[in-house]
Amino acid sequence: MKNKTFLILKKELREVFRDKKSLSMMLIIPILIPFIIIGISYLFDSETSKQKDVGTIGIAYELEEIDKEILENLDINYEVNSVKELQDSYDKEQIRCYITKENNTYKIYYDENNIDSATTTPYAENYLNELKLYYQDDYLKSHGINSEEVLDIIKIDYQSIAKKEDNFYANYITTYAFLFIIMAITISATYPATDATAGEKERGTMETLLTFPIKNKDIILGKYLSVSISSMITGVLGFILSLISLKYVEKTIGIYKGLNLIPSPLTIIITLLIIICFSLLISGLCIAIASLSKTFKEAQSSLTPITFISFFPGMISFMINMKTSFIISIIPFLNYVQIFSDVNSGKINILYIVSMFLSTIIYITIVLSYIIKQYKNEKVLF
Repeated sequence: MKNKTFLILKKELREVFRDKKSLSMMLIIPILIPFIIIGISYLFDSETSKQKDVGTIGIAYELEEIDKEILENLDINYEVNSVKELQDSYDKEQIRCYITKENNTYKIYYDENNIDSATTTPYAENYLNELKLYYQDDYLKSHGINSEEVLDIIKIDYQSIAKKEDNFYANYITTYAFLFIIMAITISATYPATDATAGEKERGTMETLLTFPIKNKDIILGKYLSVSISSMITGVLGFILSLISLKYVEKTIGIYKGLNLIPSPLTIIITLLIIICFSLLISGLCIAIASLSKTFKEAQSSLTPITFISFFPGMISFMINMKTSFIISIIPFLNYVQIFSDVNSGKINILYIVSMFLSTIIYITIVLSYIIKQYKNEKVLF
């Protein structure tokens, strides 16, 4: 049995590596992953740089020396002019907000629906708060009151407890890199699975294959293993390219400064295990679906939804920050991304990893049993 399975595996792998489309699906798609990682990283860096750009604040009253000193200390660019001129400057996007003064009342004019205006407004508030503290201090001193005892009655300090691995951008880019690996594996599995089933039916080679003294079970296992191997090659190649890309953006892009995006050896091993589990499951599902189709084109149409099914559950779970549980660890597609996110953040739960692995084996057994049963049905085969 093993020899016959190996013969089918050898035949299918030879066809996969000879076929240009199969090779392109297997090898070219992972090459896109570095471009995605680098592109998203540069986009994040660009947006972060924009947020740091305070812009110019308009001021519609004469500044005193203390105003100028505070604005300079806060590194705020400002323009002093009349209200009408400032309104014109705002319309021309030369300033992002402006402040007016009437007696002791200051008013900030801004557009909450404009991201640049909304980003700059807190800096205008900081300026006015500093000015307010100065006048309060001056008033208390003029009345013989120790201003420090009043204004500094409580002190507020900040201490960050965030870990490097909790960095939003780092988590985002590594998780999305994994999601694109998942998508690449799925796409890579669809074509050889289609060709090995519906393609052989359409070409008439399936009938010839069934005349050989080989059990349906051996045929299915051989085809399944060939699709699984091609999927694993795609996944491992995509993972290696992701690590290279993460190392590149870590050294070149400012938002990752001081962070180590390369996972630990244990994380790499667990990630490879997840990639293998996913490749085995998705290959079985692709063969099961494609086996029900009569033509190559029909099988491709049937397999199109599986690309989205494999990608979106994990993406949505990451976006809503879903917490992993035992139930989630056995839900196909969702469990792989959740466990990867946990492991990548340093949260290694052996129970969840084992349950993911065992549940995958159970799902694969069910799928293969279903395919073998289908191959005994002549209506499905011909």
